[in-house]
Amino acid sequence: MKIHEYQAKELFRAYGVPTPAGQSAVTVEDAVAAAKTLPGPKYVVKAQIHAGGRGKGGGVKVVDSVDAVKTAAEAILGMQLVTHQTGPEGKKVKTVLIEEGSEIDRELYLSIILDRSVGKPVIMASAAGGMDIEEVAEKQPEKIIKEWVDPLLGLQGYQARKVAYALGIPEACMKDAIKLLSGLYRLFWEKDCSLVEVNPLVITKDERIIALDGKVNFDDNALYRHTDVIKYRDLDEEEPLEVEASKYNLNYITLDGNVACMVNGAGLAMATMDIIKLHGAAPANFLDVGGGANAEAIENAFRILLSDPKVKAVLINIFGGILRCDLLAEGVVAAASKLEVKLPIVIRMEGTNVERGKEILHNSTLRFLVADTMQEAAQKVADAVKPVSVG
Repeated sequence: MKIHEYQAKELFRAYGVPTPAGQSAVTVEDAVAAAKTLPGPKYVVKAQIHAGGRGKGGGVKVVDSVDAVKTAAEAILGMQLVTHQTGPEGKKVKTVLIEEGSEIDRELYLSIILDRSVGKPVIMASAAGGMDIEEVAEKQPEKIIKEWVDPLLGLQGYQARKVAYALGIPEACMKDAIKLLSGLYRLFWEKDCSLVEVNPLVITKDERIIALDGKVNFDDNALYRHTDVIKYRDLDEEEPLEVEASKYNLNYITLDGNVACMVNGAGLAMATMDIIKLHGAAPANFLDVGGGANAEAIENAFRILLSDPKVKAVLINIFGGILRCDLLAEGVVAAASKLEVKLPIVIRMEGTNVERGKEILHNSTLRFLVADTMQEAAQKVADAVKPVSVG
């Protein structure tokens, strides 16, 4: 789960991480009122969407008066902000963050993520802050500092000092930098985050260290432990079909193709998408119904898949273990009949009671395209979505 910058900074402050003073606003009037509570004379108006690159897209304005805050808020609120992370369609800005300006001396980068290759959190830092860290990693990898943290011991003082010294933190704010690092790590660990990022982390001209930006993502599977975090979820920032799927514990991600996929198991789902591409078609989604899917889950999955107007055919690829093939077949027949599915449906099943499952499909009044192998299934669904040539 992602949250907005102003929400991330609320959490930062709760963990002792200094940020610029500021308030969120959903109207121009609120933005002006927020600016009047700040010392000035410099203000920053920042669009709040779940995407990076907001400044390059015109979503961040630095201004020098309350009147200019009003003008900037009028321009940003309601705009369709396009960045390298939103895609060409962009995202509508419904909230802005009004902050006091900062006199910046240096910009740094700092993040904490889980390094799955070693099973430990890793602090990544760089003196090249304010830039796309991917670009720095690609062109100047020597500028990336990495410090792995033992999850049983937590961040040790010497590790925080090591990172701070590597970044060239001035002695005057070294103590605050170590406290900031410790606070960010506690946030990452205690709230089950998948990412905590500050870009830029700034040293001000009066030698203060401040999180000028903030990005926090959470592990969805751990949200049940954090009711205080769930309140930050902004459904308007998520794909509507993905939100709908989450209500039924379906793992669904929208893609750009026209072949809807219903699969049980993430690995099989990835392999299915690959083989669809290999046969000249393109998947419209990633959908893992899980090992214990029942008729209701299958019906909900069908409904969500068919809600995507790009979909021209459906490929069902199931390995019957916990989910027996005969129960899957019964659920597919019932769901397709109830929803009056008109699109081609290709089904490949393997595993427990597979012959009984195929018999149920053949005996139904619906015209399913049954395949014995993944390759055959991919070819059939690719043929089903190919445009018909005329003449």
